Amino acid sequence: MTSFLWKKVSEKEKEDIRKQAKGIMDDFSMKLSKVEGEMKEPLIERDEGERVENMGVCSDIDREIMFENAPNKNNTSKGTSDFIVGEKKSW
Repeated sequence: MTSFLWKKVSEKEKEDIRKQAKGIMDDFSMKLSKVEGEMKEPLIERDEGERVENMGVCSDIDREIMFENAPNKNNTSKGTSDFIVGEKKSW
């Protein structure tokens, strides 16, 4: 799968890509400079400007079920789990 994502590019191809990208950007900026008038952002009016913290309903999480579902957890001598062990650098 990764062989489809990577391709070695020669210096000539790199230069061709740079020229093509520069041409696209120059063409876009030229067309953008020809736009007349002032572009306005849409006006959106709301009753409340910002959300109010702690207004939502917090659902109860069953600690036992959460630790039961965790693949890696720290098991203490009492047989309970104190914390879930997270994934480290496996990507």
